[in-house]
Amino acid sequence: MKTASRLGRKDAPFDVLIVGAGVAGSAAAKAFARQGRNVLLLERSLKTPDRIVGELLQPGGVASLKELGMSSCLEGIDAVPVEGYHIYWKSEEVTFRYPTMLPEDADEPFEKQGCDQVDRNTVRLKRPEGRSFHHGAFVTKLREAAEQEPSVEVVEATVTSLIETETTNQTIGVRCLVDKAAKNFYSHLTIVADGSASNLRADLVSRRPIAKSRFWGLELHDLQLPMSNLALGVIGRGPPILIYQIGTHDIRILIDIPDSYQDLVKDSGGVKAYVRDMVAPILPKYAIHKVHEALESGRLRSMPNSWLRSSSMSRSGAVLLGDSMDMRHPLTGGGMTVALNDVVLLSSMLDPSVIPSLQDSQAVLKKIRRFHWKRKAHSMSLNVLAQALYTLFVADDSQLEIMQRGFVRYIQRGGDCVETPAGLMGGVVRNPIFLFYHFFAIAIYSIWLHISSASMSGKPVAVWQGALVFVKAVQMILPYILSELRG
Repeated sequence: MKTASRLGRKDAPFDVLIVGAGVAGSAAAKAFARQGRNVLLLERSLKTPDRIVGELLQPGGVASLKELGMSSCLEGIDAVPVEGYHIYWKSEEVTFRYPTMLPEDADEPFEKQGCDQVDRNTVRLKRPEGRSFHHGAFVTKLREAAEQEPSVEVVEATVTSLIETETTNQTIGVRCLVDKAAKNFYSHLTIVADGSASNLRADLVSRRPIAKSRFWGLELHDLQLPMSNLALGVIGRGPPILIYQIGTHDIRILIDIPDSYQDLVKDSGGVKAYVRDMVAPILPKYAIHKVHEALESGRLRSMPNSWLRSSSMSRSGAVLLGDSMDMRHPLTGGGMTVALNDVVLLSSMLDPSVIPSLQDSQAVLKKIRRFHWKRKAHSMSLNVLAQALYTLFVADDSQLEIMQRGFVRYIQRGGDCVETPAGLMGGVVRNPIFLFYHFFAIAIYSIWLHISSASMSGKPVAVWQGALVFVKAVQMILPYILSELRG
């Protein structure tokens, strides 16, 4: 580990100081160092992290990782290719894989993967893949990649507060504890990437995370999944459940428990008993034994499922990144993809060819404010999709059950009904217009299925119920779209 000795004084600040050596922080350190910036990366604990989320990187995130020159971070960690999803809804099942991307209609990240122009009538390109892994192993590789840069210094330190000028409130560094000794580090730009539980966020923006449920996770060992390289989802019989590989022999199961279920969990005898008696019976039969086994021998851990809308920065000298800035429900696994896309965008906007010196605080602030809006081109679809799908899948009312059925049947139609939604979830189709279109196409298709399956005498009631479904659909997605547009 290097020590921050040659820079960091008030008269010799770092170009960039990053708080938090997670996915966003480590990737940002690498990106800015490759531009020739001097970077200080501070992390409270450099031990291997142990989390139950941040284990699925969508194809869009894999592409951004390659663009950052960090693809090797997916090697040597027993990462598993992910090709799409398989959904269990009551007695029905549906598979949807990430779409085949041709060079002329691929999003920018896939164009930059080196695809040559081809005859789309004769050549079918390989579908993009995500990766799943143990979170700690991936973060460790990212940290190692950052520290390999000569201009990056990594220090284990607990940051306690930001240092700001008295007159303008410009952030000029941080106060921290290094080996229990108080120390100040100074920089031209401070990037706060200290995660969902950030203790510095409140100094920069007023918004706070909102959590209405928790994911409870178990690690299953040597479970043979019937469909390889697919993440599995169980919906329609209570809150959603995810099952996916995080290694050759390791499977993660995440069980969503809404806060509104607390009385039910308590009456069941606690979370462990709730999972055993209420969750395990609705799982695919091949998983039940392993879940019981893990409940007896493994750790049942939880993480809050938070939503946080990003805020435009008003103070110069600092910017939020990663979960410190922006969170969505982890149901769709989009968090790391958004974070890596943000790193690519922010570093390009602050490239030395654009901003020669980060000491020009007003020019940097102007770019950071533009970054807030420009990033919505890749973050909006993933953020809105995660929140809308969770609202749909966790629902326990008749209108949204009609739409759940319509969602499954819509995907079963194949073609663009599955390709574009899968691309949106994988972060390879970014245009929010496609999200809006397919969401309401699903709503309308759900209504049509419901009305067409009703008897003649029941059609008037079905039409009324269909109208309620459409109203619910609007109520489900519109608040999240408006929240993104409000900034």
